Amino acid sequence: MSKPKVLVARAIFPETIERLAQHFEVESNQADEAWSKAQLIEKLQGKVGVFTTGSERIDAELLAACPDLKICANMAVGYNNFDTEAMTAHGVLGTNAPDVLTETTADFGFALLMATARRIAESEHFLRAGKWQKWAYDMFSGSDIHGSTLGIIGMGRIGQGIARRGAHGFGMKVVYHNRSRLDAALEAECKASYVGKEELLKTADHVVLVVPYTPASHHTIGAAEIALMKPTATLVNIARGGIVDDAALAVALKEKRIAAAGLDVFEGEPKVHPDLLTVPNVVLTPHIASATVPTRKAMADLAVDNLIGYLVNGKPLTPVNPAVLAKN
Repeated sequence: MSKPKVLVARAIFPETIERLAQHFEVESNQADEAWSKAQLIEKLQGKVGVFTTGSERIDAELLAACPDLKICANMAVGYNNFDTEAMTAHGVLGTNAPDVLTETTADFGFALLMATARRIAESEHFLRAGKWQKWAYDMFSGSDIHGSTLGIIGMGRIGQGIARRGAHGFGMKVVYHNRSRLDAALEAECKASYVGKEELLKTADHVVLVVPYTPASHHTIGAAEIALMKPTATLVNIARGGIVDDAALAVALKEKRIAAAGLDVFEGEPKVHPDLLTVPNVVLTPHIASATVPTRKAMADLAVDNLIGYLVNGKPLTPVNPAVLAKN
């Protein structure tokens, strides 16, 4: 009997391909070509599963053209590339990769916060350009992390990890805003206090965004929200592009209405708003918050586990639209 066919949409670890090949006939993209939607649809013909990385859009048009498809396994915790309503209607399961990247992403979020507050990228560019001729008392003076107020918007696992690092490691006062309040035990563990969004923006010295992208969270931070922040405050986005109005942020940074920003995600990435590239007081990284070898391997392994779990054993580990399971 021939093996079920699956597609791996982007380049991935060779051992990931080897694991899949034990159970499936695998077509991979180790050349890491950027396929158009039409090319992806063509590649998906006859495939029952696809390993995605978060950049491949799975929508109603694609699903209608790929009738054999049964599961899309994202190698990411976010899945805003999935139209889950359309997937459920077509009986296609979506899975993601939660938990395995929590601590690594929290590490990076805090690293980006520190680099932003202490003007590390800006000062490095200054040094590399040969501009450092003498010491000055106010040269690249940034803002303190220790003892300051950390505001976290989005208090899921990653947000909690950042809160613990701030409160326990740096003695920060932690305030947070979330769709729902954490229980008392979790708040105590994170040493975090629940506040309204407006109060958080007004009082925090450093604001970190860790909310999932949905239509409701689009431009959670725009010009009006930035206007509430302290002129000495910093803003860090490790959530998803579209959570921040990048154009409004670029204007605020240029006019120094906030001190600095650190961004790992962008609207329309991999494109970056050109105005963000012209302001010095922003740290820019190319969506690498989970980028350690052990974590990326764990993410890939979980995507593979979901493909095997569903297509071979009928038991996926981390479904995002479990209603599909009830239909089968």
